[in-house]
Amino acid sequence: MTKSQLPILLTLLLSTVAVASADESLLDRPKARSLTAEEQPQFGPKSRGVRYDPRMIRAAQIARQRAHPRMTWHCWAYVKDALLAANVVQDRPKSAWAREAGKELTRNYGFKKISTRNPYAAPVGAVIVYGGHDAGHVELRTANGFVSDFVSREAYPRPVLGIYIKPA
Repeated sequence: MTKSQLPILLTLLLSTVAVASADESLLDRPKARSLTAEEQPQFGPKSRGVRYDPRMIRAAQIARQRAHPRMTWHCWAYVKDALLAANVVQDRPKSAWAREAGKELTRNYGFKKISTRNPYAAPVGAVIVYGGHDAGHVELRTANGFVSDFVSREAYPRPVLGIYIKPA
């Protein structure tokens, strides 16, 4: 992973606390804390003075350890693991194909499909599900792009099946 990719990946995991608006945040405010001097460089220069949920700090550390610079073809597995590690879901989703992610997230985990189909208009932290002739693709929106098993500034070049958020 390059230094330029690290802020994107970390933003992904932190973004699950800022899904669509402050009212829909997953942030546990009483437990929020500032970053330690050791943690702050992992989160980038804009993280100074921001309070984070400890779950998101741990999720970012896990993602940093698991990140790949290129696609591994296991996007849904990486998104499942990120959602689980961040305590956004209670147990690991079971569907096999990325294109099935939206149905499972809405049915079993309280996610809601939003009206936009434009990945660039998706709120930070949204799960974007793509179709295609194979397993499809799934990724999370970050402030600077998209992430799943790899990071990218560009949306995946497939038709969007749906964009999902998890309201509080």
